[in-house]
Formats: sequence, C-alpha cells, structure tokens
Amino acid sequence: MNSIAKSHLALFLANLIYAITFTFAKDVMPNTIQPLGFILVRVTGAMVVFQIIHGIWIREKVKREDYGIIALCALFGVALNMMLFFKGLNFTTPIHASVTMTSTPIIVFILALFLKSEKAIPLRIVGVLLGAIGAIVLAVYGRDFELGNPHLALGNFFVFLNALFYGLYLTLVKPLMKKYHFLTIMKWIFTIGFFVVLPFGFTDVQAVQWTTIATKVWGEIAFIVFGTSVLAYLFNVYALSNLRASTVGFYIYLQPVLATFIALMLGSDKLDIVKIVAACIIFIGVYLVGRKPKALKE
Repeated sequence: MNSIAKSHLALFLANLIYAITFTFAKDVMPNTIQPLGFILVRVTGAMVVFQIIHGIWIREKVKREDYGIIALCALFGVALNMMLFFKGLNFTTPIHASVTMTSTPIIVFILALFLKSEKAIPLRIVGVLLGAIGAIVLAVYGRDFELGNPHLALGNFFVFLNALFYGLYLTLVKPLMKKYHFLTIMKWIFTIGFFVVLPFGFTDVQAVQWTTIATKVWGEIAFIVFGTSVLAYLFNVYALSNLRASTVGFYIYLQPVLATFIALMLGSDKLDIVKIVAACIIFIGVYLVGRKPKALKE
C-alpha cells in the first residue's frame, strides 16, 4: 500500500473515531464532566502522550520563526476548535451542528484557493458540493429541527466559528508537515493548546466527582482522550503530509455516513432508500475531490 492509499485509510479511520465519539460524548457530558473541563482532560491526556512519544523516538527542534505558526495551529486546531464546538452544542442541537459543520470542507477549499495552494478544478468543486448535499440530507432526514429554541442562532454561530477555525488549522498546518515530523507538530500543538485551555476548564475539572464515575464512562473517557485526541489527530496530520488540505477537510462529510452505520449496528436507526442515496452521493463526492488529475500533483 503506497503513502497516498495509507493517507486515505488514515482519514477514514480518523472520521470513524469522530463518528463514534459523538455517541460516547453524550454519556460523559455534561452529567459527568462539564464541556470545558472535559476539553482540558482531553488536551492534557494528548499532551502527555505526545510528549512521551516524541521524547523517546524523535530528536527534532523547531526553528524559532515557526513557533508563531505552531501557536496559531494550537489556537485554531485545539483550543478554539474544541471550546467553540462544545459550547455551541450547549445552545444548539446535534442536527443543527451537523448541518453547520458541512461548511468546513468548503471553507478549507476556499482558503486553499485564496492562499494559492490549490487550483479551482471543476471536478473538485462538484465533489465538494455533492458531499455537502449528501451530508445535509443524512443530517436532517427524519429529524426534528427544534426551531423554537431561542439559543439556536448563537449555538450555530459558535459551531460555524469552530468550522472556520478548523479550516484555518488544516490550511496553516499543511506547510509545517513538509518541514517537521508530524509527532513534533502534535507535541507542540497540544502543549501550547493545554496552556490556552487550562484557565477555562480548571474549575470544571476540580468539580468532578472522580470516585463516582462508572466503569463504562471511564472507558468512554479513555476512548475519547486516546482515540479522538491522539489517534484521530495523528491520522489527520499523517494524511496532511501526503494529501491536499481540502481532501483532508472533505472527509468530514463521511462522519454522518459512519454515524448512521454505527446507529444501524446498535439498532437505533433504520436503513432506507434516502440514506442509501445520500451515502452514495457523499462517496461520489469523496472520489471526485480525492481524484488526482494528470496535470496536478497530489
């Protein structure tokens, strides 16, 4: 398996982890840990893991002029990204959040065009639009929009900012992958992110009754810390070292597909023609965006 195929597999696994995380996070927040406190737990766990792994296997120093970009990646990709998303979920609904998140691949694509790191190839534009259509159909089909919620606009705005900042992160971190080992980038992103998140989540962590947490919830916390915050981030940055930022961002459209499959396996959802067609549209979009034109190097 070549590096391109491995990168696509890594992206699939990362978004599978994210899809599972939505289910597990409901058990952890807010009944066990408040959102900002849980973000601090996630970032702390990831920081410790990356510091240990980097200290054992990698001997690499970052140039002084690159710390500013790394700090922005930590701010957009870890701190603001996580805090705005979970804050947004407090005010809006998962359905509205899912629809709003479909803007992420479009934002990444536009930023990449603006920074001239990618070209406006028609097939990619069609792929991005098809993916957005399929993801929105899967997100809204058969679900209640709860339009009477007075805080929806604020929540949706927070989730949109999350999508915007995550798009900025993918665009900014891409050039760094050409200069440093991806473990070096992860170590510094989570270390800086830890100090940004610390003042916001410290009080919530102190308030947790750790001795009363059920074994099942401990397992879910461990999965989210080590699976979502460590493995998923590693898979994403590995893919970024070989693929375009827009391709990495586009895989977000797979999350509602994977979440639907998980719900089917758990018996909490049913398969019908609308979901099948929406999933097929998304896969076609993934193919078009990830397709490598002859005149363009991946």
